[in-house]
Amino acid sequence: MRANYRMQRLFVPGDLAAGMEIEPSVAQTHYLLHVLRMAEGGELLLFNGRDGEWLVRATAVAKKTIVLEAVEQMRPQPPLPDLLYCFAPLKQGRLDYLVQKAVEMGAGALQPVITQHTQVAKPGIERLKANVIEAAEQCGVLAVPLVREPMKFERLLADWEADRRLIFCDEDAETNNPLAALQAISEAKIGLLVGPEGGFSEAERKALRALPFVTAIPLGPRILRADTAAVAALALVQATVGDW
Repeated sequence: MRANYRMQRLFVPGDLAAGMEIEPSVAQTHYLLHVLRMAEGGELLLFNGRDGEWLVRATAVAKKTIVLEAVEQMRPQPPLPDLLYCFAPLKQGRLDYLVQKAVEMGAGALQPVITQHTQVAKPGIERLKANVIEAAEQCGVLAVPLVREPMKFERLLADWEADRRLIFCDEDAETNNPLAALQAISEAKIGLLVGPEGGFSEAERKALRALPFVTAIPLGPRILRADTAAVAALALVQATVGDW
């Protein structure tokens, strides 16, 4: 069932079930009362990443508080997509964009990776999680992607699942067409690795190309910024070996 984009959607951390009363956070309460001006009987949609999407109704509205009652499940909870998205963190504004687009494009888990040329060695995990939730609220996503702690490039490769194909964007690929390499992939489990603004180092590229579970792909004849490359690569992967 497709998302209802005509109704406001909010993420809540607590459980959702028929008849359950939910008290939104302080920020959500302010938004509902002073931005949406919700009155008693007003309705919206809530989700928590576990219990599906629920129609809720305002049952008690005061000057600074609002109580919502879960009325009916509108969509069941889908499983998380099995696309592991690995990326070198960028500077703040562009990192926000990159994370939001990864959620929209169907990533199931987000793994920050610290490479030799990574611009931000310690990305704010709470900010990443907030961007994931914001994107999920806006785009009808119910399976909220996981945000993992940053990991060094070497450890990522050492701990990689043997049955998961790792696709990485190689700016030095000999061809401009990624389709042949992607169409040759037979594994059901996929990971995508996008490097930093300065690209992968020669040592990192050599390490990747030496591994049997790695597929290198180009992203065409033009030089792309890292956040643009991320969206382009996600679209290519989802269209060829993903869930599109």
